[in-house]
Amino acid sequence: MKAGIVGLPNVGKSTLFNCLSNAKAQSANFPFCTIEPNIGVVNVPDQRLTKLGELVNPERIVPATVEIVDIAGLVKGASKGEGLGNQFLGNIRETDAILHVLRCFENDNIVHVDGSINPIRDKETIDMELQLKDLETVDKKLEKVKRAAKTGNKEAQKEETALLKVKQGLEEGKSVRAIDLTEDERKEFIKPLQFITDKPVMYVCNVEESSAVAGNAHVERVKEAVKDENAEVLVLAVATEADIAELEDYEERQMFLQDIGLDEAGSAKLIRGAYNLLNLQTYFTAGEKEVRAWTIKVGSSAPQAAGVIHTDFEKGFIRAEVISYEDYVNYGSEAKVKEAGKMRVEGKEYIVKDGDIMHFRFNV
Repeated sequence: MKAGIVGLPNVGKSTLFNCLSNAKAQSANFPFCTIEPNIGVVNVPDQRLTKLGELVNPERIVPATVEIVDIAGLVKGASKGEGLGNQFLGNIRETDAILHVLRCFENDNIVHVDGSINPIRDKETIDMELQLKDLETVDKKLEKVKRAAKTGNKEAQKEETALLKVKQGLEEGKSVRAIDLTEDERKEFIKPLQFITDKPVMYVCNVEESSAVAGNAHVERVKEAVKDENAEVLVLAVATEADIAELEDYEERQMFLQDIGLDEAGSAKLIRGAYNLLNLQTYFTAGEKEVRAWTIKVGSSAPQAAGVIHTDFEKGFIRAEVISYEDYVNYGSEAKVKEAGKMRVEGKEYIVKDGDIMHFRFNV
């Protein structure tokens, strides 16, 4: 599962990517610095994993990860191939969620592609390019579906109705995620087309250090502009986060954060936010050799969760022994949880909860 960082040139995308992944994507003061999308595999910060590690004292601790893709800056006309538009839009299409970076800081030394700081205009520029690309997709699909609908095909007629709603919404400047569709329409006809503007989005307001805690007027305008979009807004001083990421010593990083009034790095909030945006959750395995966080989709069954470890675990699934995270921490060890009768045995129908500690029985 991948989250793609998008935005206009020079808004802080590559700097953000660098501080998230510690992969040093080139970052420079001109557009099209990132041409091939850089991909970073980022650890998901999770205090529960740290706590389990303290209790179990294993040989190693393995965190959950999420892929972050740094996609080059889009410009006006990208949907028609301006700049390196087609390639960039293709890269965005391959991601599962969008982290949209908006420049909400003033700095005369960093040029803005449109000459002035206006995050709402910037957002609309990108939205329009993505919507135009989606409009191309819906028009192509409608051509085929209309022919089938004319023959009296009931399923094609239903699909035509859903696609016409999408076409109208896009022409009105709405993103697909904000268009009023039934659950069935989304599931059957819209999801398979992988519209770019149907992907979940988080707006990352890149501010100067003095606005890292409370935001600024630009941030307030962004919050107002996206209030009907069902999207998260995160305030991040990206240049400051990059400075913090450079510090090797944990204590030094904490002192730096405290000095600017933050309880944790904003990048940690962003990674967790991306994880939630991708509709992911974590379960744990805990033993002497390793304590590990495993990533699954929200709503996964016990056999599906087992399959993340190995496909044989899913095929030959018999049962899962499950301990809730709270019980594990309260009793302090697996043995004490068992003594207290708090370990549960669950079958194939069990839907895994975030934070479950699991042990699978299987037979192949």
